[in-house]
Formats: sequence, C-alpha cells, structure tokens
Amino acid sequence: MRVLLTGATGMVGQGVLRECLNAPDVSEVVSLGRSPLHTDHPKLRSIVVTDLFDLDDVGDGLAGIDACFFCLGVSSVGMSAETYERITHDLTLGVADALAAQSPDPTFVYVSGAGTSETSRQRWAQVKGRTERELLERFPKGYMFRPGFIQPLHGIRPRSRVYRVLITAGGWLIPLFRRLAPTQVVTTEEVGRAMLAVARISPPKHVIDNPEIAALARS
Repeated sequence: MRVLLTGATGMVGQGVLRECLNAPDVSEVVSLGRSPLHTDHPKLRSIVVTDLFDLDDVGDGLAGIDACFFCLGVSSVGMSAETYERITHDLTLGVADALAAQSPDPTFVYVSGAGTSETSRQRWAQVKGRTERELLERFPKGYMFRPGFIQPLHGIRPRSRVYRVLITAGGWLIPLFRRLAPTQVVTTEEVGRAMLAVARISPPKHVIDNPEIAALARS
C-alpha cells in the first residue's frame, strides 16, 4: 500500500506517520507538505512544496497512491472566516482534486472533528461539514474521521499551544477521563491504526466517530 500523508508535522499526522511506517503492508509513505520532515526511514519519501495551493511542480508524485490520510488542519480561533475557509475547504479540495487526477480510486481519509455539521451555528463546523460532503462526492472510498479528544502518545507533542498546556496541566486526568467516558477519547496511535484499517477493509460507514475509531484500531 502506498500512502499519501498531509500534516505529518502535526500531532495527529505524527501519530499516523508512525503507524504507517510500522505497518508491514505499507510499502511507501509520501509526505506532502511545506517543510521537510526530520524523520529518516526507508519507506518515507517527502515532497516539499512552497505553496500547497499550487501543486504543478509535483509532477507525477501523486500517482499510484492507494490511500490518502489528510491530517492537515488549523484551528479557527483567532482566524478570519475567509482564511479559515480557504485553508480548511479550498486547500483540502485542491489537494484532493490533484490526487484524483493522478490516482483514480484511492481511499481518502479526512480528519474532521466531533460536532461537524453543515447545519451547525458554528462557522467552523459548517465549513468542515461542506468539506466532508464534497470529499464524499468525489471519493467513493472517502471516510470522514470525527475524533473528540485525542491523547498524544510515544513522545508526540501537540503544536497547538492550548493543547500543549492542556496536556501538561491535566495530562494526569486523561486515564481517568478514558475510564469515565471511553467513547470520548482516542489516542494518536488509535487514529493511525484506524486509518490503516479503513484503507484495508473499506467499511460501509463513511463518517467515523470516536467509538468507531477505537473499534477500527483494534481490528
């Protein structure tokens, strides 16, 4: 399996990259991003571009991809509605269309978020909901992951300052939270393993919430 990964430097992307590199049936991971990765592995190939909105220089680098794990995302906090929509919707669909032009039938897994809905009163949820819908229209094997709280494992540090503070200050509460509300928490390891499971088995449900992520990770 050849995997295309975006957002490999983020918290979720780091976890997904780790699981992909450890998976025996993954032959290559192609990381697409604006900065090189500080990871050296024989299965890893990095495509560095200055502008993810312009992939003309990638050439045939997106050909032969079996699964795309789209982990690139930003918080809407402190960001204008226009900028958030441009990154969350326009950039995602641009990469998706570029991939579809070279790899006609990949599994496309998009990391969305709990509460995503086009009918929500919250702008971020509307934008992600529209992005989900348009991805599902493009990819018969499209899957929308809607995790809740994600616990980083294996030394992964969140890039978000708010998330880092939350993990540092309240990290000792996470095991208790997992016991009290097991359906609300998943780990970076579980997200990565669940994505690989989806690419392998193509389950019938295309919107994947926390409980399904955890279940797929065990499959």
